[in-house]
Amino acid sequence: MELRHLAAFTAVAEEGSFTAAARRLHMVQSAVSATVRALERELDVRLFDRTPHRVQLTSAGRLLLPEARRTLAAAAAARDVIAQAHGGLRGTVRLGILQWHRGFSLPRLIAEFRAEHPHVEIELHRGDSTSHVAALHKGQLDLAFLAVDPDVAPGLSLLRLVGDTMAVVTSPDHRLAGRTCVDLAATADEPFAETPPTWGLRMSNDRAFRAAGVERRVAFEVADVATVLDFVRCGLAVAIVPSWVLDSTSGVCAMPIRSGAPVLTISLATVAQRDVPAPCRALMSTAWRLAGGTPD
Repeated sequence: MELRHLAAFTAVAEEGSFTAAARRLHMVQSAVSATVRALERELDVRLFDRTPHRVQLTSAGRLLLPEARRTLAAAAAARDVIAQAHGGLRGTVRLGILQWHRGFSLPRLIAEFRAEHPHVEIELHRGDSTSHVAALHKGQLDLAFLAVDPDVAPGLSLLRLVGDTMAVVTSPDHRLAGRTCVDLAATADEPFAETPPTWGLRMSNDRAFRAAGVERRVAFEVADVATVLDFVRCGLAVAIVPSWVLDSTSGVCAMPIRSGAPVLTISLATVAQRDVPAPCRALMSTAWRLAGGTPD
């Protein structure tokens, strides 16, 4: 049994497909299939049930997967130790990112990290919080930025970086515009512009309205916060957004929420029960320092 056997097996198990595993490992599919078959012969057991449309772990495969992950993590840790002793960290970090914001600068994070660790590559994978949670558990991402509360991300460890108390925004000529503060109940009859339900921003807003016992109507759902503001600016809807999307050119009127205002938190997440490789730990340390914390 070799590490490459375990790497191919783990990739197929996490991707649910030999084709996807081959893309992840930068191999041809036939080589991945042959490597997994070699492992099955070595162990004298079938690790996957294969059909034309899906690949599933057998009971033996499910038992092997956590041990394979631990073995690969231990090998990676050994490589990290040697790398640090001979010129610094090396490797690749697969990082899930969100539609970005001014509250935390991704380019600055990457620039400062590269200055400290020039031999570590960062692969950026854009998505929403829900898809990142699934990708972390499947092993498709090493780290991911999330905009959700810990109870929405079971099994993950969240390093909180920034948080923002959100506000109601309306067009300047809206009936609510100019108030010193607004109750959530006052917006119940308004059409809302919102992000998709899988976005952390939307989850935070939905949670706040449920807690207040207020029902609202989402009239426009778009996967872009700038477009949400466009709907508000044109008088078609109201919205609840974080302060970092607003500036003097936004063309909307922002008002604080009197009580129960949703808070959008941006965190960096890892799988709780999985060893974190040294390049990932280093990136988390840089992110924490840039967010105003103290590096470990």
